Amino acid sequence: VQLQASGGGVVKVGGSLRLSCTVSGRTFDRYALGWFRQAPGKEREFVAGISWSGNTTPYADSVKGRFTISRDNAKNMMYLQMNSLKPEDTAVYYCASRGDYSGTSYPDWAMDYWGKGTLVTVSS
Repeated sequence: VQLQASGGGVVKVGGSLRLSCTVSGRTFDRYALGWFRQAPGKEREFVAGISWSGNTTPYADSVKGRFTISRDNAKNMMYLQMNSLKPEDTAVYYCASRGDYSGTSYPDWAMDYWGKGTLVTVSS
């Protein structure tokens, strides 16, 4: 199983960016997916999660109302639309998968596969 995040870059405060995550090799279950991020000098934190059906999409309070997670199972893709970006959103963003799950809790230890991150820099 491999995951690859892409779409990071430099954006100004208030701007938007769309991250993508490609999932390959995971055909054995109806997996959930999540976005996490790690800012310089800080612990990695949960950003958003999405169940296989897309019906359950929990968000961290810090991004609620600004970020939208989605997925396209036919294309093995997940997305994170980020709007109204703030300097504190600057981080390396990672996508990760886990087994079939429809809840709202996405601790690091529950995720079984991780992709390499993509850097998002929000400049003022």
